[in-house]
Amino acid sequence: MRLERQPLPVFRPPSSVLGIDASRALSTAPTGTENYSREIISALLQQGSAFRFRLYTRAQPPANIFPNTINYEIRAMPFPRLWTHARLSAEMLMRAPDALFVPAHVLPLIHPRRSFVTVHDLGYLHFPQAHRLLDRLYLDLSTRWNTRSARRIIADSNATRDDLVRFYRAPREKIRVVYPGYDAELFQPERDSEKIERTKMRYGISGEYVIAVGTLHPRKNYARLVEAFRALPGDLQLVIVGKKGWLFQEIFAQVIRFDLQTRVTFLDYVEAKDLPALYSGARLCVFPSLYEGFGFPVLEAQACGIPVACSNTSSLPEVAGDAAEYFDPLDTGAITAALALLLDDARSKALIAKGRTNVERFSWKRAARELIEIFTRD
Repeated sequence: MRLERQPLPVFRPPSSVLGIDASRALSTAPTGTENYSREIISALLQQGSAFRFRLYTRAQPPANIFPNTINYEIRAMPFPRLWTHARLSAEMLMRAPDALFVPAHVLPLIHPRRSFVTVHDLGYLHFPQAHRLLDRLYLDLSTRWNTRSARRIIADSNATRDDLVRFYRAPREKIRVVYPGYDAELFQPERDSEKIERTKMRYGISGEYVIAVGTLHPRKNYARLVEAFRALPGDLQLVIVGKKGWLFQEIFAQVIRFDLQTRVTFLDYVEAKDLPALYSGARLCVFPSLYEGFGFPVLEAQACGIPVACSNTSSLPEVAGDAAEYFDPLDTGAITAALALLLDDARSKALIAKGRTNVERFSWKRAARELIEIFTRD
């Protein structure tokens, strides 16, 4: 009996191209949205999916910034200004992908019919006084444009989704909530006490301290935090990690007003690799923000094994779960009381244990899987 030889299957690469605006992922000093962009792009590239990826950047990215996979290409497009609406729009006109994802900015004027965009927060509507007028106008216009033009809007939290419905009348069914993740390999408890001490020494920190992480900006509510902190024991330090933003001088003035120059330390921007040691060396982390679309420092601190006190507003209860001591960020007495509670070892240990469980809900791999499903289905 003659057996027919079956032809070997022919490999055919996926035909759908997903373009991604990766311009924000190349920041040399990334904060919230830039980190989100870099991490979610990296996670997407590592997903086996029905897409080939095309990353649009303003310049050729440094080596190893993205995973070493074979399913993507870089389209570097230098352009002096109006890169999104001029250069990226031109690219969409000349060589459009099958779909476009913008993780941390605004859709270009010309874009594919299947375009997806992440809206991180609408804090400028809740606290307009914490933003410059031109910034508020731009954020409002870009969010209106995203809401109207995107096939689907990705929201970091239910709080952001509800704001989009409330303020921009976005159809609820048009919005998908996908929680971001955190870097679980980087943010872990630092067990090496000598490394913690070396890191503290390098940044000029001594003794016990409370840590706060986030750009020096009115929305982060550091002026009230400084006022609340003065009522805590005098040997306790407050360490604020974050680069200077708008109106940062008021925060410095508050320190002088309450004569806390020897108790409050500003570290400016700190590289991510040093944060686990700084978190791990702290008694607790405080996050007093007036409004957040997500709040990454909450997860980072919990992952590093320290207790968290944070505002009871916006998305923060979603993110911190039952593993934080909450306070009204407008009430300095409430902030003081929450910090004082976490100086108690029993309460502190209980929240540390809950924090370890809470962070398991969040991962970039899970977020990427959910996004791929949205891009494929919608």
